[in-house]
Amino acid sequence: MTKTALITGASRGLGAALAEALAPGHHVIAVGRTTGALEELDDRIKAKGGSATLAPMDITVPDAMATLCRGIHDRWGHLDLWVHTAIHAAPLAPAVHVDAKDMAKSVACNVTATGTLIAYVAPLLGQTGQAVFFDDPRQGEKFFGAYGSTKAAQIALARSWQQEALKTGPKVHVVTPHPMPTATRARFFPGEDRSTLHDIHAQAAAVLAQL
Repeated sequence: MTKTALITGASRGLGAALAEALAPGHHVIAVGRTTGALEELDDRIKAKGGSATLAPMDITVPDAMATLCRGIHDRWGHLDLWVHTAIHAAPLAPAVHVDAKDMAKSVACNVTATGTLIAYVAPLLGQTGQAVFFDDPRQGEKFFGAYGSTKAAQIALARSWQQEALKTGPKVHVVTPHPMPTATRARFFPGEDRSTLHDIHAQAAAVLAQL
């Protein structure tokens, strides 16, 4: 039976690196909003001898996610792994100046969509599948109000599911990667010396080694 891995947020960054790392042993279902970036990822996966299904979708649209998961069920019947790297990184701002639209996007992507996806993906993972979430503990830091609060809420959801599934499965992981030179980090820390950051492909390998 083909092993399957769903990666939400696969267009770039850690999600793309994990997709490439998983490709030799899994059929990758790559979800992202940027079609061009997904096609480039597909080329890299094919170059490694792997295969992927590209799903250019917005995870904040519940009907799209329902269609995605129904399609996975109809084609493969299951998922072995779900890796959730999708995130909305709102611009840094004092709490009193957080833009309402940025806050709404942060809640929709980081919190609401995560809850929706957990409900849709859990039946596909069953008792033996695994899910992976990524912590980035910025809550309470200056200027990280929108990102920090919604990222913390996302991880709270994941940890609740983790505890609820201890005896029944699936196995839920929450990991905290080392700082990497991603586009999200560059938005938060412009001008940072990126040579001091950890290689993204090495971090992807380290994450998978924990599963």
